[in-house]
Amino acid sequence: MTQAILALHGGAGTIARQRMTSDKERAFVDAITGILARGQALLAEGAPALEVVTQVVVLLEDCPLFNAGHGAVYTSAATHELDAAIMDGHTLAAGAV
Repeated sequence: MTQAILALHGGAGTIARQRMTSDKERAFVDAITGILARGQALLAEGAPALEVVTQVVVLLEDCPLFNAGHGAVYTSAATHELDAAIMDGHTLAAGAV
């Protein structure tokens, strides 16, 4: 049996250590841990991988702590450049924006 592995990250950019309080760090850890737990629960329930990934990405994008979707980092030209892609490994069907 194949064991699924779920890896997450909350977006790009840098948070300077001097701007990170222990309360803020705990909020980030709690949020990403909760999102990971939801993905793991979906996998344990037998949800298809594509559905799990989609749900986890929606949760990341809806969480104001991460800049995956909300609060994207500005480019040097003061614009936002966002992209997203997803692929079904079984069918190799893919979509991107």
